[in-house]
Amino acid sequence: MALPIESSAFKDIVVVLGAAGLVIPAFAALRISPVVGFILFGIVAGPSGLGAFVSEHPTLSYFTISNTGALAAPAEMGVALLLFALGLELSAERLRTMRRLVFGLGSAQLAACALGIAMLLLPFALGVRPTLVLAIALSLSSTAVGLQMLSASGRMGSQAGRTAFGILLLQDIAIAPVLLLFSAGSAEGGFLPALAVGLLAIAAIVIAGRLLVPPLFLQAARTRRPELFLAAALVVLIGSAGVATAAGLSPAVGALVAGTMLAETEYRRQIEAAIAPFQGLLLGVFLIWVGMQLDLAAVAADPLLILGGVAAICLIKSGLLYLLLQYFGRGRGVAAHIALLLAAPSETSLILLAAATAGGLLPTGVAATALLVTGLSLAIAPLLGLVGQRLESRFGPERNTDHGPEAQVPGRTIIIGYGRVGRLVATMLEAHDQPYLAVDSDPDEVIRLRLAGKPIVYGDARRPELLDSLGLETARAVVLTIDAAQSLDTLVRLIRDRHPGLCVVARARDAEHAKRLYAKGVTDAVPETVESSLQLAEAVLVDLGVPMGLVIASIHEKRAELRGRIQGERSAPVRVALSRRRRRE
Repeated sequence: MALPIESSAFKDIVVVLGAAGLVIPAFAALRISPVVGFILFGIVAGPSGLGAFVSEHPTLSYFTISNTGALAAPAEMGVALLLFALGLELSAERLRTMRRLVFGLGSAQLAACALGIAMLLLPFALGVRPTLVLAIALSLSSTAVGLQMLSASGRMGSQAGRTAFGILLLQDIAIAPVLLLFSAGSAEGGFLPALAVGLLAIAAIVIAGRLLVPPLFLQAARTRRPELFLAAALVVLIGSAGVATAAGLSPAVGALVAGTMLAETEYRRQIEAAIAPFQGLLLGVFLIWVGMQLDLAAVAADPLLILGGVAAICLIKSGLLYLLLQYFGRGRGVAAHIALLLAAPSETSLILLAAATAGGLLPTGVAATALLVTGLSLAIAPLLGLVGQRLESRFGPERNTDHGPEAQVPGRTIIIGYGRVGRLVATMLEAHDQPYLAVDSDPDEVIRLRLAGKPIVYGDARRPELLDSLGLETARAVVLTIDAAQSLDTLVRLIRDRHPGLCVVARARDAEHAKRLYAKGVTDAVPETVESSLQLAEAVLVDLGVPMGLVIASIHEKRAELRGRIQGERSAPVRVALSRRRRRE
């Protein structure tokens, strides 16, 4: 049956979608995480904001959300997708590479901050369980805000970026056991039986995933249809969440385990690309829902408790983290930057608080206060991050004293298309000890090559979400070897829009195609017809007895002449723009 356009449900959908359409681009332009924007919108559109004045001004009803309960289901889906995406980041390879940061500094940060917050809560006499729940939940830091700000400022590859990522990765790992303990701690049958059932459910998800998931995704990938790939990802996600729920666990545990299970497969990056739009939208619904739960009247009634709690939590976390970073050999600027960037609690803190409240581990009043403190802390997290950036710049360049393998992160070359041309490029990179990552859309070939030990992933690189997951901000070059001219043009445009200074080398069909690619901004275009002609000329000249040195010199000279001619035929504005970009580089 059609939904009446005048119904409150229809109006609420329009308000939420309108918020997503406005918040994401507006806050992206301000280089602020949309997390903050969604929470603020939820406060404004909720019952404590404009909703409180609807009876006096009925027009305001068009800008508020009438039924907060209707957002509960999509909000839960947003939480599941967030934890599913976090699980995709927890690959064994990544943990092995960053083990010193993750399990050393990350574990120390989580333990120290939880202990510091627990000491802060002792005078309130909340009891052992509520104190532990709050200490663990509030000691987490926002992955969404932290990584977004590091990426926007180009610091992901810096010492500050690597260190913050390692800390956040440990926190992501900790979410599953914490959720499992929260679920078991609130079970009616007792802690140990509930824990045993939960572990059996997780084992069942992992075993079923090992047996059923690879063929499912292989068939979806063979169809080359993105919607079927997304459907397969959602089947795994919802099925895992359902198994966890049936075992008495939070569905978020199943989602996180499913993501972790898929992190080891060749489909990881394509799955990330497939769920990214839905994850952002549904996570936005969750954050709007959280914002609507924040009671501004409670803040006004007891500002000392709420605002004092925000200040105390951020001060304790930033102070302890600064001292730990100094102990682990980070410079003052890097330590101050990371300490402030990770001072606020996380969006996953909200998930843990909600799970603990639903399980009866937190009294309702205490949970409401904790949600207020977490939401307001998240709102100021970008400001703290900006202050941290300024402090790092003021204290001078970073001091690299990390001698672990994670400190040596050379820029990779990304090869898009791993056919005969891509393989040859990869072989030459290997011969010169240059790291690379290959991307190809043939799932069977990707499986075979991964078994052979090649660094290759499955994916359709024309999708912006997949490009964003390849780490192009830290790559040294991109080599485009795919056949389809239209897809190649699209890729060049997408890469140039996001990374104007990156070296891009592309395979072209002929001189005309190379000219078009140069106009779109590639660093070098290699036309197949020209190169095959030059190789034929080289072979015949050598066979005719011309000395090899003279032949090679003349071939290089002719190649440079043809390249100059192709580049010279570009329009003047394009030449000027590229010249300016190269001067900046």
